[in-house]
Amino acid sequence: QVYLKESGGGSVQAGGSLRLVCAPNKYMYKETYCMGWFRQAPGKEREGVAVIDTDGSTRYADSVKGRFTISKDKDNAKATLYLQMNNMKPEDTAMYYCAAGGPFEVVRGSDKFFQHWGQGTQVTVST
Repeated sequence: QVYLKESGGGSVQAGGSLRLVCAPNKYMYKETYCMGWFRQAPGKEREGVAVIDTDGSTRYADSVKGRFTISKDKDNAKATLYLQMNNMKPEDTAMYYCAAGGPFEVVRGSDKFFQHWGQGTQVTVST
């Protein structure tokens, strides 16, 4: 069983930056897994933030384009995943989850097809 562990969440003021890290608990062939970041704010559905495919292609939700960057280690066979978040806004406040083994999509409902999930890390952006 693959488990994913997120870290790097915290509190930041609007305009600030955070970097999230997602590390699997065991060896995971990065070539075979599309990975992504999702988030869920209180009272809202979980939504896709960004995904990265096996060839390094990326997709982003419109709300984070130009501000967030998803990446993964090129040389790390454990497929550590990152999310660099810049120019953050209060509406970015949510629990952020790492996921693996799903479609190369950030559209509504795509989260339901991802096989492996972390337990989340809280991100809070204040004005």
